[in-house]
Amino acid sequence: MAGTSDVLAGIKALPGVSYPVLVPNEKGLATLLNLLETSPSLTNEIAIFVAASESFSKANINCSIAESLNRLYPVVEAARNKGIRVRGYISTVIVCPYEGPVAPSTVRDISKALIDMGCYEVSLGDTTGRGTPASMTSMLESVLSVIPPEKLANHDTFGLGVANALTALEAGIRTIDSSVAGLGGCPYSPGATGNVATEPLGHRLHPAWHRI
Repeated sequence: MAGTSDVLAGIKALPGVSYPVLVPNEKGLATLLNLLETSPSLTNEIAIFVAASESFSKANINCSIAESLNRLYPVVEAARNKGIRVRGYISTVIVCPYEGPVAPSTVRDISKALIDMGCYEVSLGDTTGRGTPASMTSMLESVLSVIPPEKLANHDTFGLGVANALTALEAGIRTIDSSVAGLGGCPYSPGATGNVATEPLGHRLHPAWHRI
């Protein structure tokens, strides 16, 4: 993330498109705010993240889930005080590469914590790509019991990403994360193969793509 300022400066911003910046802690936010003092138009949104399993949280950011949430409260407060929108991300919402299946109630509680602290939306990430429509449904039913679908997004990886995205749509979620050609992945998730690609989602969900 050392090159964040260079990436932002090199973007040709398009109207109606958001360019959120991943901010892991208060230091990261301070760095971004310093940049925005001289170039306020670079971005108006940040992304924060937390894991739904203790082992993944330790591997990824070297702290527990509770500790990571406590660290994020002042980040969200400071960002919102500056008029910056905050989107939350949760990793390993279905399966943890170290612990196995994740309890849907854990994802529910973390999602509520992120919404309560001020995130406008929470993206539910199937980091390992081992989720299925059945396990996705079980997790979503739990989360949707406390959070409305318009405040949730689906973020899936390789595996059954398109099928899981359709499951999320059937549950009322209307925001689906994807990446061009499936680029991405997580170095702390053994065997991670990248994100669900935009192209198959587009072909499945939007008639205009069928002509491409």
